Amino acid sequence: MIQQERLIGEFMELVQVDSETKHEEKIAQVLRMKFTELGLLVQEDDSKEKTGHGAGNLICTLPAKGKGASAPKLMFTCHMDTVLPGNGIKPALGEDGYIRSDGTTILGSDDKAGLAVLLEGLRVLRDEERDHPQIQVVITVGEESGLVGSRAMDPKWLDADLGFALDSNGAIGGIAVAAPSQQKIFITFSGRSAHAGVNPEDGVSAITVASRAVSKMNLGRIDRETTANIGSFYGGTAGSTNIVCDKVVLEAEARSLDSDKLNRQVESMRTACEAAAAEMGATCEFRSHLLYPSFKFSDDAPIVGLTKRALARVGAVAKTFHSGGGSDANVFNGHGVPTVNLSVGYEDIHTTKERIKAEDIVKLAEVFLALIEEAVQTGSAD
Repeated sequence: MIQQERLIGEFMELVQVDSETKHEEKIAQVLRMKFTELGLLVQEDDSKEKTGHGAGNLICTLPAKGKGASAPKLMFTCHMDTVLPGNGIKPALGEDGYIRSDGTTILGSDDKAGLAVLLEGLRVLRDEERDHPQIQVVITVGEESGLVGSRAMDPKWLDADLGFALDSNGAIGGIAVAAPSQQKIFITFSGRSAHAGVNPEDGVSAITVASRAVSKMNLGRIDRETTANIGSFYGGTAGSTNIVCDKVVLEAEARSLDSDKLNRQVESMRTACEAAAAEMGATCEFRSHLLYPSFKFSDDAPIVGLTKRALARVGAVAKTFHSGGGSDANVFNGHGVPTVNLSVGYEDIHTTKERIKAEDIVKLAEVFLALIEEAVQTGSAD
């Protein structure tokens, strides 16, 4: 049975361990100790060398027990890093049932609520000697830095039939069954400098070229599954208005649930850039790469059905939705482990107003145990 006081106390403990993204060394040590004490084999991959972050990803494995030996192997994933400002967090439980920081930092429920839930759920499995399938807990670094930890992880570490990320916004019961892939785009326009007052006609303004290219692009909401955005536009030298700017750099992105649509959007942006450069006698370098793949499950997919049944066990209302952002679930789906992202209940994340209801952390722990029970029952039925 979930012990609320113990669970909330552990959550409070975890958020007070500084772990801003790129500086995960302290929290990694704490988590290694906690999961080892619960009987899991804890291993750290070599992603630290690739990412430059404070630790590698932790892969924690608990062998199956009893009837769980015939059940599908389950993976649960959370990330150990937080956004800034995340050092010196002082959490407090208010009379309204919400846990908040003191307002000078974030709270860190994204994603330490998920970590606390996994620890409590595993503790219940151990103390009550419940049957369970093999459980793999993957705790990533650098999720807040663009999923760098999961993207640097070798797929060989994964050993699961179904996966659950505990890392989505929304009320408990939410199931993110789809999320878009993202292409990161870097564009450099090179024109020709000249004196803006003496001989401007001899110059080619990269700012003008880039502006014309952007004006030709279809940006924002392209369709129900596709978006695109110019995130930054910079060039020239502050105060140097007497020089025709000869270089401008743009950083952009495109996202879509459909890979063909994503490719068409990126190519249309490339075409707009190359056309503008050709028209004005400039050059353009257009580079793009896929950050992570998309995923999309129908409501009758086995993983969705199992999740809905588990939610029903604890009286939570299941609601499937399509997310507009990426998560580690995207990466693990790309590696062949069907993974959905479950709502944790946190609110106003990535701000100093972040908060989460204590009762939602408890409810999510109940969901974790219900997922285990459903998996065991599924294995027994098979």
